[in-house]
Formats: sequence, structure tokens, C-alpha cells
Amino acid sequence: MYTLVHQLILYSDMPEDSILLRLADVFRGLDAQEPQDRLLHQVYAQAKRILDLSTAYGFDRNLWQNYLTFLMISHENSFSLTCERAAREHGSIQSIALHDCDIFHQLLHYDFSEAEKQLQTGIFSLLCHYQAIPKREQLFNREVSDIVCALSARLDQARDASEILDLLTDHFERYGVGLFGLSRAFRITETNTGFRLDEIRNMDQVRLDDLIGYEEQKKTLRANIEAFLAGRPFNNTLLYGDAGTGKSTSVKAILNEYWTRGLRMIELNKYQFALLSKVISRVKNRNYRFILFLDDLSFEENEVEYKFLKAVIEGGLESRPDNVMILATSNRRHLVRETWNDRDDMEHTQDVHRSDTMQEKLSLAARFGCSILYPSPTPAQFRDIVCGIAEKYPELCMSRDALLLEANRFELRRGGFSGRTAQQLINQLAGQSPENHNG
Repeated sequence: MYTLVHQLILYSDMPEDSILLRLADVFRGLDAQEPQDRLLHQVYAQAKRILDLSTAYGFDRNLWQNYLTFLMISHENSFSLTCERAAREHGSIQSIALHDCDIFHQLLHYDFSEAEKQLQTGIFSLLCHYQAIPKREQLFNREVSDIVCALSARLDQARDASEILDLLTDHFERYGVGLFGLSRAFRITETNTGFRLDEIRNMDQVRLDDLIGYEEQKKTLRANIEAFLAGRPFNNTLLYGDAGTGKSTSVKAILNEYWTRGLRMIELNKYQFALLSKVISRVKNRNYRFILFLDDLSFEENEVEYKFLKAVIEGGLESRPDNVMILATSNRRHLVRETWNDRDDMEHTQDVHRSDTMQEKLSLAARFGCSILYPSPTPAQFRDIVCGIAEKYPELCMSRDALLLEANRFELRRGGFSGRTAQQLINQLAGQSPENHNG
């Protein structure tokens, strides 16, 4: 195996601790007659990593082939990135890719029997004929599982390297490559060397139609997102208004409805804004449209992170790429907390010009060209929302009058109308035993 692996060209820059390289080192050790107890320990360690990966993504049956498939489609290299951007354009890179595909064809059908005999283990046979225990979809990334397992089955049936090359080209053309090709949403994790993107699994599958009311808001948001996806002029977007009115729900719904058209989302918190320029540099040349999502955005008087955001949206020397949109939600229209002192800088802070501090703070919100207000619903709208949500819970056997009576009591205790309050009410009622429902 190690002879095959070390002939790879496009995939030669795999991390040294990758499963494939570690297993190749075990096979090198077998040929060199190294101590078998140490080699067996390494084999089991890599087998556990394959099992962990399979659990995370819901793989089944031939976990070895699933792992190799996942490796091939998640590795960013000259061939995979070219396919993502130029699809069926041909060049010398295809010949180099064909070389690697021939190696992967051999690895997909690798005979582990001799290694198992030497190490006196059946672990490879177990991995290649695995029967997973069914589990709830919330415990793994179902989208990635379906993509990888379907492609793995086709790669298993491929007759030669040429067919593998065609299958990979089709995949990269349709889904792209790497994390962006497999997942729709990511969060930033800071590291000693910068940051990494971690996929967000099992997002709420909400759609815009699930948000009752707010038709004008949804229409405006859709129009701006569709312009963004079509490559037409668009504006950075701010969704602001009272808490619990559906701002974050709208954002998740937009991603769910448009991710198949190449929309991806990266979530950042305000303490990560110093990384904004680096994040944009990471994604600006990819064949996707990225929303940088800033949820519940607001700044206190002594917080200056908003200045990083201002520079990225407008004002820096480098223009924001056309495939990046900033989308924020906030309970505040002006984002940065203002004080009366801001209105009279000359007296309080010795500024030369009056109210410069206030203008500095207001300028952030002004850089969002699409600002959409989500107000609290009226009592009548709140009742419509309650009834609309209740329709999705068939186990909730209550008359409309009884339901609205409970809604009135619940709202009085909570002290406000909002979609969140309505959902909390329905959760409470649906969680009760049927005999507690009146009407």
C-alpha cells in the first residue's frame, strides 16, 4: 500500500497524520518486519478514526471505500478546483488526475487478507463489511452521508481509472470540492495559526413559508438574495427589529432554499471581526456565493470591533468580492450603543467638531444598503401566528377558541407578542398529555 500511496501526485500533500498515510506507514513496517504489536496498535488507532468519521457522517457497509471517497472529494487540489470553476474544460491536469485515479482504483479494491494474516486481526474485513446501527438523523450529517455513500457505490463499480475520473469530474461540477462542496453552513474556530472553518451539522430545515406573516420583509430579502446569486448588483443586508420576530429564522430559511444554487454561509461573532479580511480572502476565488452571517449584532460603548466590520463593508483599499455578502441581524437599528454624550463631543470629550462620535457610530448601520424592519406582531397577527404554528402539530387537539385563550394567558405572563412566544406556547401545549387539553 505504501508504494501506491507515495506515487500520488495531486493528493501528495495530505497531512502527515491522515488515515491513509498512517496506514501506508503500517504496511511499510510490515515489509520491514517491525514489531507487530506496535503495528497492530497503529492499525487499531486508524480503524477507530475511520469508525469515528463514519459515525459523524452516517457511513455504512464498506467504510474503507467510504473513507477513500470522502478523501477524494474533500481534498482541494489543482484538478478538483479546476473542475469546480471550469467544469468540462480539458487540459494536462486531466492526465495527471488520471494517474491518481488509477492509484485510487487499486486502493478501493485493496486486498487486506495478507496484512490481516500477518497481524492476526480481522479488522479490515470488518471495516469493509460493516453494518451500522440505525440512528437518528440528528446525530450525523445526512446530506454528506447521502452524497458520499452514493458516490462510493458508483466508484466501487467503476471498471478503470477513466471511469473514476469521470465520476469525480461530475461530482466536482455539481457540488464543488472540499468542505464547501459537502456542507452549506460553517462557523469560525480560531487556531494558533489563524482560523479554520467547521461545518455546522443538522441545521433547522425551516423555510420562508414557515414564517407566518412578514410578507413584504420576505419579498425584499428574497429579491436581494436572488440578485446576489445571479451576479447582479446587491446590497449588504441588515435585519433589525424586536426580539423573536423571525430575523434569524429568515436567514436560516434563505440558506435552506438557495444552497443548491451555490449559496454558502459562514457565521461569525463580533469578537472574530479581526479575521474578516482573512475569511474573505479564503473564499473570494471559489465558485460559490458566501453570506457572512453576523447574528444578534450590537456593540456597547467601549467595544470597537465594529470598526473592522466598517472597513470590510466599505472603506478599505481592497474591494469586497462579488461573491461575498454581509448579512446581520440585530435588535438595534443603529447597532452601536449611543449616549447623550455622543451628541455633544465638544463639551464631554474635547472633540473639535460637534457630534463626530455620534456620526462615527451611525455610519456602520448606514453601510447596509438593504435594511429590513421586523416589528412585533399586532395582537391579531399574533393570533394568526399561533394558529398557523398549531396546524403543524396534529397531536394538538384543541379548538381555535381554546387555543387563543391559552395564547392570551401565555402572552400576559410573557409580556409581549412575537413569533418566538407563539412557538414557545405551542411547544408547551404539545408537550402536555392529551387529557390536559381543553376544548
